[in-house]
Amino acid sequence: MGALLRQYSAGSALTCDPVDQGLLNRGYRLCTTRGRYFLKHHFDPETADPAAIVRQHRATQRLADLGVPVAPPLAGTDGRTVAVVGGHAYALHPWIDGGHRHGGQLSTEQCTRLGALLGVVHAGLERVMPAQGRTPARRAACADPADTFALIDRLLAMVRRHRPADAFDELARHRLLERRALLEQHADRRPSHGGSVGWVHGDFHPFNLLYRDGEPAAIVDWDRLGVQPRAEEAVRAAVIFFVRPIGSLDLTKVRAYARAYRRAADTGPAELAAAVHRVWWERLNDFWMLRWHYERGDTRADPQFPAASALVMWWTREYESVCEAFAG
Repeated sequence: MGALLRQYSAGSALTCDPVDQGLLNRGYRLCTTRGRYFLKHHFDPETADPAAIVRQHRATQRLADLGVPVAPPLAGTDGRTVAVVGGHAYALHPWIDGGHRHGGQLSTEQCTRLGALLGVVHAGLERVMPAQGRTPARRAACADPADTFALIDRLLAMVRRHRPADAFDELARHRLLERRALLEQHADRRPSHGGSVGWVHGDFHPFNLLYRDGEPAAIVDWDRLGVQPRAEEAVRAAVIFFVRPIGSLDLTKVRAYARAYRRAADTGPAELAAAVHRVWWERLNDFWMLRWHYERGDTRADPQFPAASALVMWWTREYESVCEAFAG
């Protein structure tokens, strides 16, 4: 710790406490003789490349210059924003006071401001990121139902083998069987391709947005900054923010959010409606929470599973209403 802080002339550490939220990289609330900081340890192999981290840092600084609420990293005594100590990459950010809010804690007007904020982010990235980099490293194909059926069978076998069986196993089995029947019914609705792409945050959700006094204070965790379909990020974010515990979406808030996003990002209704279909299909075929639980023994996402798995069923039943909320 001393060697790291010396690179930033940040004084001596007084306290260093882990920040609990987050499923990938590690963060710490660091108090020193010079002030309060957020120390980020970039250890996830997919996002820990120093060059990629520097790209994120430059993007956030440029967005800050445009007035976007972000927390750009501090530069060390050598002018760099990434410190490599013992083979590990770190970045030091100013500590931002604030808290996280999910959609149920936001008023309709705050939902409007949330949609406008993401639209401003996408429009801002269009301005500050290089045009020659606006080609995705690889265009992700829409999920193939044949692969999903095989995955469902594999997960069902893992559920059956788990001992002692518990309530999570029971719910997992129920949702897997339910999803298989649903996919059999809708297998012919596979999207043909993705939408127009641009630079996106890559992981815009409640734990990556800090609020203070009812207003966004900072968008954090830019590890997934990349080139992807922009409208899909808008839909994914809304689904995470506005899902209710019972597995439905608050469509009134979705509508306010989506209209503001479309205005700020200059995105048409047809593009957002197509993104709704692609994200619905993605959710229909996705089992990452169960894969973490059964393949990796990682239970951190378990609390999200009941609502997320119920949402797929509800969304399929209410497909037209969801499309209208986003694109109407």
